[in-house]
Amino acid sequence: MKAHIQRVARCEVRVGGKRISSVGRGLLVLVGVGKSDTREDARFLAKKVVSLRIFEDEEGRMNLPVTAVQGEVMIVSQFTLLADTRRGNRPGFQNAADPDLGETLYEEFCDVVDSLGVPVKTGRFGAFMEVELVNDGPVTILLQS
Repeated sequence: MKAHIQRVARCEVRVGGKRISSVGRGLLVLVGVGKSDTREDARFLAKKVVSLRIFEDEEGRMNLPVTAVQGEVMIVSQFTLLADTRRGNRPGFQNAADPDLGETLYEEFCDVVDSLGVPVKTGRFGAFMEVELVNDGPVTILLQS
């Protein structure tokens, strides 16, 4: 399982040109599920995201997790994080989970983040989405279970 985390000032997701969710200060987390991933991977990665100390403290150091700044988390499923580009120029997605497993583990990830006290908003699994964000910093972190 992979997560691409961006610290954001704000973020919104649109489907068909219509806004379906938005957050203010917090995190945008793009989540990619692999076919060998498990519930344990989803739980581990969700806890890691919530615990990441990537917000500035009063001294300007990245030392605070999203919970300490009353931030929100936008979680968007993104199977393209599992792209294999080792051969040729067209990405292969043979390592990505099938949609049933992908959705199950994506929802598990969202549920764990929510259970840790962080307000969660989501994209729409399997939909073509437009994601608009203002990256704060910029701060971008890549995680893998």
